[in-house]
Amino acid sequence: QVQLVESGGGLVQAGESLSLSCEASGSTSLIPDMGWYRQAPGKERELVAETVIGGTTRYADGVEGRFTVSMDNAKKSVYLQMRDLRPDDTAVYYCHADIFGYIYWGQGVQVTVVS
Repeated sequence: QVQLVESGGGLVQAGESLSLSCEASGSTSLIPDMGWYRQAPGKERELVAETVIGGTTRYADGVEGRFTVSMDNAKKSVYLQMRDLRPDDTAVYYCHADIFGYIYWGQGVQVTVVS
């Protein structure tokens, strides 16, 4: 079993920056694919950013150029650096891991951006 624990988040003003971290623990030594999703009130959960071993990344429209995802597989961790935050970035952000088809989620962390 694998557990994902997020940290970071909070309330910021529009235009400010924030960073999220997620660390995996449990019975795995390799996590090929990690990333971040978010869910705003009344909306479906959506991909924010994803990275795989080797460095390939992908981003949702609207965050590319503002958000940066990175992974440290030795630490079984994934990070999300967010800059120039906007009110519509407000959501619960969830860490996600895909370990050879087994999907894991963190408990979520709130990000609130006020104008």
